[in-house]
Amino acid sequence: MNKIAVVGAGISGLSMANYLEKHKIDYHIYERRKKRDLAGHGFLIPQEGMDYLYQIIEPELLLKHGNFLKKYIQYSHTGRILAEKNLENVFAISRHSLIDLLTQNISPEKIIYEETIGLEEHDGKLKFSDGADIDADIIVISDGSRSRIRNNLFKDETMKAVRESEVVNIIRNKKIADSIENDFIKFHHEEGGLTFGILKLSDDTVLWYSQFDNEKYMINECSAENLRKYMLEVFENWHPLVSSIIQKSDYKNVHLWRVYELEKLNRFYKNNIVFIGDAAHPLIPFTSQGVTSALKDSFTLTKYLVEENNMEHAFKKYEAERKPEIEVHINNGRTLLEQFLLPINLQTQNILPISYK
Repeated sequence: MNKIAVVGAGISGLSMANYLEKHKIDYHIYERRKKRDLAGHGFLIPQEGMDYLYQIIEPELLLKHGNFLKKYIQYSHTGRILAEKNLENVFAISRHSLIDLLTQNISPEKIIYEETIGLEEHDGKLKFSDGADIDADIIVISDGSRSRIRNNLFKDETMKAVRESEVVNIIRNKKIADSIENDFIKFHHEEGGLTFGILKLSDDTVLWYSQFDNEKYMINECSAENLRKYMLEVFENWHPLVSSIIQKSDYKNVHLWRVYELEKLNRFYKNNIVFIGDAAHPLIPFTSQGVTSALKDSFTLTKYLVEENNMEHAFKKYEAERKPEIEVHINNGRTLLEQFLLPINLQTQNILPISYK
């Protein structure tokens, strides 16, 4: 079997490594960041994603680190209930916990941190930061939605800013966690274009995020202190739960996420280089399909690498299977974005902020 290099130790790269490990395929992972810099906030994973995750992580172990959500409740910004919907096996977990769980099956010597891989213009080959060639037959790229390697390989691609930005944070407060039980709660401003979402990651930990129409709400300075002040100002007259969470949160790890998407998907491979996860197909956050898509990409690519003797045949089958589904999620995400921008009275009733194929 071919030797494989995986570029990026985020969710998609580590998922790929776990599937390769299952099939005893030789690989190494190269990550440009330090290990501690891979921590983040959290994810929603629908049932389909959990089915793939159970193949590489024991279910009991997952349940110790995350939480199944019972229902989705949509409120107006003052607390009027707009809609409720039962959730079927939607799982919430922190990024830090999922990264740790995915890493536990990988030998430390197989992951090299603080190593930047770049594309040489003159020969189109990927090389280490010191100019040395990568010793691999296949190179799997999982370096995120703003992939520099993808951008250099497909120079005619167009990334465009989406009319939505997010502020994401985590609060550790058992009283607040208890008050929301196991529900996914989302408050919507009546005029549209502004939401505040809340979901419990564990007994004492809550992830919260705010989505902004970035043409209405301009955040010019994204320091932690400025974001705190901005959040307090914008959400001053919202439901008391929202105000309480914003006031009591620690902002040292708050993140402002400016969302971008590809106008048109590239091919998922070129020569011996193949893309997975956000590096292949950035999905806007409304879909809640980032982790599931990364897992399915990794599983599908590994399956065809095992079944096919020819690398290009494996890549073609991987792309043919995954690309149509990804295009469905991209279109669903754009529909959800359009709904988000509308006033509440014009939005589709009981619309769930998760894309299903």
